[in-house]
Amino acid sequence: MSQHLSRREPAPQPAPATVTVFASPTSWIESEALAQCRQVAALDGMIHVAGMPDLHPGKGAPIGAAMASTVLYPFLVGSDIGCGIAVFPVRLKRAVPEKLAARFPDLDRALDPERDADDPAWAVLDGDVPAGHLEGLGTVGRGNHFVELARVEAVFEPAHASRLGLTDGDLVLIVHSGSRGLGERILRAHTEVHGAGPAADPAAYLAQHDEAVRWGSLNRRLLAARVAHTLGFAPTEPIVDQCHNLVEVRDGVYLHRKGAAPGDGRDVLIAGTRGTPSYLVAAHAGREANHSVAHGAGRKMSRADALRRGRAKHTVEELRRTPLGSLVVCGDRQLLFEEAPTAYKRIEHVITDLVDHELATPVATTVPLVTYKTPDLGSTPRSDRRDDRRGRGRR
Repeated sequence: MSQHLSRREPAPQPAPATVTVFASPTSWIESEALAQCRQVAALDGMIHVAGMPDLHPGKGAPIGAAMASTVLYPFLVGSDIGCGIAVFPVRLKRAVPEKLAARFPDLDRALDPERDADDPAWAVLDGDVPAGHLEGLGTVGRGNHFVELARVEAVFEPAHASRLGLTDGDLVLIVHSGSRGLGERILRAHTEVHGAGPAADPAAYLAQHDEAVRWGSLNRRLLAARVAHTLGFAPTEPIVDQCHNLVEVRDGVYLHRKGAAPGDGRDVLIAGTRGTPSYLVAAHAGREANHSVAHGAGRKMSRADALRRGRAKHTVEELRRTPLGSLVVCGDRQLLFEEAPTAYKRIEHVITDLVDHELATPVATTVPLVTYKTPDLGSTPRSDRRDDRRGRGRR
C-alpha cells in the first residue's frame, strides 16, 4: 500500500518594508539613524520608511523620517505631538537687534487666564483652548524650540514669494514650538499600558492627537502675538504653519512624521540654526518620500557632545552673538552650548539634497536678527540662575 505524504506550504510572508534616505553620499547621516530606520521598517504593518536629509537618531525612532504603516504606532510620533514652525509677517520701521533683544518678553512665563485676562495676545484665541490644556500656554519650551525675528534675504522665486506677501528685506517672526506637555501626557498614557506597541484604539488616540496638533498651532499664534505687542507691531496671521510631529491617515494607511514636514504642495520653513539662514521652500514631495520634506538642519552632535566640544571652543559671549551679527537671548548657558550652530548639519547641504531629489524648490532665505531661547539672566527665575552658576542648566 502506497503512502501519500502531504506537506503544508508555509504561509506567505508580507514583503519587508522599504527604506529610502533622500541624502547624497557626502551628507552627514549617522549609522545609528540608519539602524533605527531599519528597526522601524521591521515593525508589523510597516510599508515604507522615508529618511530626510536631516535624519538623525532619536529616542527609539529616527528624527527626520516619515513612516507609512497599516498599524498606528504612537511612539513614532513621539511626545511633542503638534510641534511645528510658523512664519508671521512683521511690520517694523526699524529693526535694531540690540534694542529688540532687550525688549523681548519672557516666553518662559505662561499666560494665565485669570492673572493675564487683559493681555491682548488672547485676541488670537477663537473658541476654547484645545483639550483645556492651560499648562505652558504662550511659552516656547526648551531644547531646539525658539522664536526668531529674521529678515528675508535672498529671494529665488519672486512670484511665489510675492503670493506670500514677501520680498527681500521684509521682516518675519519664526516660531518653533510644540504642545508643551500635552503631547507628552498623551504618549505617556499609551506607553504605560502598551509600551512601544501599536495603539489599541487608533480612533481614540487620533482624537487626542488632533487636539495636541491644534494646541501647538494656537500656541505658536499666542507666542507671535506676545512678541508683537511687546515689540510694538500689530499681530498678523501666519503665512506658513506646518506641523512636523504628527500622524495622518493618507491613502488608507497611517503616515507618521517625526521631524518631517508635510511636503505635498505646501510651503515649509526649513529651519537652519541661530547662526545660519533658514529656507522657505515650496514642497512637492511624492509617494516615495511619503509626501514629506526635511524640517530643519538636523543635529550632527548629541547634546552631550555639543556641550563638551562647545565649552572647549567657545565662550558664552561668543555664542550670544553669531557670525551673522544676530543676537541670541538665552539665560541658560548649557542650552547655549547644546544648541550651538556647530551642533547641526549644514542647512545648505540639506536643501541641496531636497532639490537634487526633486522634493522642494527654495523660495527665499531668512537671516536671523534676534533668536529667543530662554529669558536672559536678568529675568530668569532665581532657581535657574543658581543652576546656571553651577554650570548645569535645565537642559
